[in-house]
Amino acid sequence: MKEREVSDVATLKALADPVRLAILNALMKGEPEPSSVKEIAAELGEAPTKLYRHVRQLEQVGLILVAETRLVSGIVESRYRAAQRSLRLSRSIFTDDSSERPEALGALLAAIDVARADFQGHFLANRIEFGIRDGEVGAAPGVFSHSTLRLRPERLVWLRDQLRGILDELAREGDSDEEDAVEATLFALLYAVKPEERT
Repeated sequence: MKEREVSDVATLKALADPVRLAILNALMKGEPEPSSVKEIAAELGEAPTKLYRHVRQLEQVGLILVAETRLVSGIVESRYRAAQRSLRLSRSIFTDDSSERPEALGALLAAIDVARADFQGHFLANRIEFGIRDGEVGAAPGVFSHSTLRLRPERLVWLRDQLRGILDELAREGDSDEEDAVEATLFALLYAVKPEERT
């Protein structure tokens, strides 16, 4: 499955933990081979014993699947694969009367935490470029923007649709297998704040 739309409480609760999101991200990177808990733990720099219960919870809600099993030193080892390439939270869970709103908030905050930790790790390892080196021509590959804009409702809809269109186009295009392809991360969070009610 390319994309899964999440709207149920159990899946939202599974997503509301940075460790589970990191496991899921590791499996959704598009690696052709499934991974064992030990391999995932090595990639994340965690102890395998810390991950087993998180892996079980992700499996219970169908976010990851057992792709194969094999016998290793007399013990059956499961190897996992993500059940989807990307996730999208259903708009219905964000309505004012939605009973899923608290779990949706938890999932969003966990995603922000994972994006922050991932960015920090790559930045500290000098793997992210926002600047241009002396003598270079053109723009840096990275972009940072934190903007609060006052927009007319139709411009907000236009901006949302532009972002969705770009994300949908890239999802349809899929991962590049070109030799010079690089891993790019886009973390987008667009929201409008309702005016305070005057009394």
